[in-house]
Amino acid sequence: MRAFVHRGQVTKVVFGTGTRNGIAEEVRALGCDRALVLSTPGQTGQAHEVRELLGPLAVGVFDQAAPHTPVAVTEKAVDAVRAAGADCVVAVGGGSAIGLGKAIALRTGHAHIALPTTYAGSEMTPILGETQGGAKTTRRLPEVLLRTVVYDVDLTLTLPPHVAAVSGLNAMAHAVEALYAQDRDPLAFLTAGEALDALATALPEVVRRPADPGARGTALYGAWLAGTCLGTVGMALHHKVCHVLGGTFDLPHAETHAVVLPHVVAYNAPAAAPAMERIGRALPGPDPAAAVFAFAGRLGAPRALRDLGMPESGIASAADLIVRDGYWNPRPVDHEAVRGLLRRAWAGEPPQARSPHSPHPDNATGARHA
Repeated sequence: MRAFVHRGQVTKVVFGTGTRNGIAEEVRALGCDRALVLSTPGQTGQAHEVRELLGPLAVGVFDQAAPHTPVAVTEKAVDAVRAAGADCVVAVGGGSAIGLGKAIALRTGHAHIALPTTYAGSEMTPILGETQGGAKTTRRLPEVLLRTVVYDVDLTLTLPPHVAAVSGLNAMAHAVEALYAQDRDPLAFLTAGEALDALATALPEVVRRPADPGARGTALYGAWLAGTCLGTVGMALHHKVCHVLGGTFDLPHAETHAVVLPHVVAYNAPAAAPAMERIGRALPGPDPAAAVFAFAGRLGAPRALRDLGMPESGIASAADLIVRDGYWNPRPVDHEAVRGLLRRAWAGEPPQARSPHSPHPDNATGARHA
């Protein structure tokens, strides 16, 4: 048994169907009585529904949350919090709304509660990624941990199947990287495996039968577990790649994760045998990277960065940013290795499988630590 350190969670989790109806009680349980509801413009309707459920505890709705948490939007939201005299924020939505809530909590010290409507998993992490001046900065800060997360399966029933697919693949990326994280522990490994099993089972059913509450519930359960992994252990090359691509080219978050994941799995396979074996149990096949790539295709997810708006001319500069101050990774990473990975992902080519006993063709020379 290898030595390990486990970081426990402090966030209260309420999981079920119809749980949003108890949101007022959760706000009061934190000693708060003036809640500002947060959402993106596309989820204003759900935000106002939550405002109604909060009743006199609600002091307004701020519906301008945006992907990658732009600092300019956060500054407007903080002004709205202060103008309304809010003492907490309630985020309704996915990573954009929840990221905004974290940014507000960091600047004000207010409690943050979330009702997730996607599988992003941000609600279970102390990670805040903010964008300013075309660059995305990601930090782990205990101050941004949510106090309470209310998972209501009913809130995910209107998530379009194509959005559910890429959001679920985003969640799978959290679980995959937890399997080979530098600071992984037995609980994280078990949790990540269970998350992969749940998502691999549920996502095809969500796509086929979007109104099936059982499939939606299993997918949300898997997303919670994957988000918990993201919150308790460090991530590696996959997340560094996606953070750079999202912040530099303003690519859609979940879709970028869906495209990049099989390529990073292929890259890390020779150095992460236990992780690859566990991925293979969730997605059977002779090659785990090919299995992830095929699974994404069956879900109808995008498989090329060029289809998301990334210019081919950006590959070299993105590789520079990924290698600079890179995250720890189980395999050595250098500019040429990353450039080759990005080129295949940009073109939508299948991941490049490698034998665990053969030398790496890109001649990577050293992992960099976050």
